[in-house]
Amino acid sequence: MSKPVFFRHRVSTLLLLAAAAGLLVAGRGIAPGFGGAEVAGVRKPTGSAQLVSVEPLPGFNLDGAMCEWMPASASGSFLTAFQEEIQRERAAGGNLMDREPVRSIRDTYATFSAVAVDLKNNEMVLQDENLFQIMVYDRTANTPATATMTEPKRIIGGHETKIEFNCGLYVDPESGDIYSVTNDTVDTMTIFSRDVRGNQPPTRELRTPHGTFGIAVNEQRQEMYLTVQHTNAIVTYRKMAEGTEEPLRYIKGPATQLEDPHGIALDTKNNLLFITNHGHARDPQGVGSGGAGGRIASAPWREDTADDTDVGGWFEPPSITVYSLEANGDVSPLRIIEGPLTRLNWPAHAYFDSEHQELFVANDADDSILVFAGDASGNAAPIRVLKGPRTGIKNPTGLLVDNVNDELIVANMGNHSATAYRRDASGDAAPLRTLRSAPLGKLALSIGNPGAIAYDSKREEILVPN
Repeated sequence: MSKPVFFRHRVSTLLLLAAAAGLLVAGRGIAPGFGGAEVAGVRKPTGSAQLVSVEPLPGFNLDGAMCEWMPASASGSFLTAFQEEIQRERAAGGNLMDREPVRSIRDTYATFSAVAVDLKNNEMVLQDENLFQIMVYDRTANTPATATMTEPKRIIGGHETKIEFNCGLYVDPESGDIYSVTNDTVDTMTIFSRDVRGNQPPTRELRTPHGTFGIAVNEQRQEMYLTVQHTNAIVTYRKMAEGTEEPLRYIKGPATQLEDPHGIALDTKNNLLFITNHGHARDPQGVGSGGAGGRIASAPWREDTADDTDVGGWFEPPSITVYSLEANGDVSPLRIIEGPLTRLNWPAHAYFDSEHQELFVANDADDSILVFAGDASGNAAPIRVLKGPRTGIKNPTGLLVDNVNDELIVANMGNHSATAYRRDASGDAAPLRTLRSAPLGKLALSIGNPGAIAYDSKREEILVPN
């Protein structure tokens, strides 16, 4: 996301519920406070929610502007009037459904959710999750303070590309192929050859589980690993998988302690897999229920059964879980990094520097980059923290370590920028260079996949949950 409020790693904190006439109380079977013969004869446990009482909301006072109540009997005439208005609009040469808005609230600048470097061609590739496109720049591009933005060398974007809510990114070190992971609306990973630009179809596609976020590729084993948020899973494919090809193996189940997994990083020297978790846990009975409409409920790796039902979830502290690269099924993590000393707060993408045995984490909600020792476990403090006003870091979601040039590169969704540092930078260190897609100081509007809208007449504010 989706923020920069996106569901994958951002959820709006504001929700407005308005009750105008009464309060509905529902429960399973007979609700507490309702008993005896009065209810027993008509309310029997069914396993489903039932209306058991309607009571006025005490002290409720309508003080603001509100819409006039439209009785059910008026729905027919209302529809007729609306259809007549459409006909009048068409007769006048217009289309009611195609009217331009009086005004709009939208972010017109690219927001960077992930970053990769093509060392062979000395290029930097950035995911733009706001405008649904992939942008390619020179690796050392640096936007002057007086410039509005830096123009990319090329852009991949448009309806034909199938790029939407693109949040994960990988660039093949030899071919330059770009692997783009989509998250909220399109369950397809798209792969583009290096020469693709503009609104062109993907060179290759892979049908993926709904809610994928992170990607890591093991070139030695020619395997590709994806995190799946909504079902708390890790799926492993052949690197060259395409179409409806099924995963080679998966990590999923209550023993895994996966809780809204986001970032994924590989330690190929020690055969390890690191996963960052936001902490949104689900009941084991609901893990395979096929949420989000059951879009992939038929996939064998999900192990769906007729008894699977969503029965809720809960919040756990954010964490990093560690597994063997060969892990398969409902396996326990080898170790977990979790606790207040870790400073984890919406950990997003991660990168493991095998050469220096360090784990880098984009700590989204804390505007920081955390670096842990490769063998960290439990309530371990980071060995370095990059954070502060001079760093230019704002809602970082993507990052990578370039050991060839000894640099750390960060994608900041919160301020339309990608920033580069010395690999071992810490504290409030200024970046070596900054690439911007917007004017200096311009913050992202944080609108991503909005699901509703409300108007607060007292404060004259528009409320938008994402």
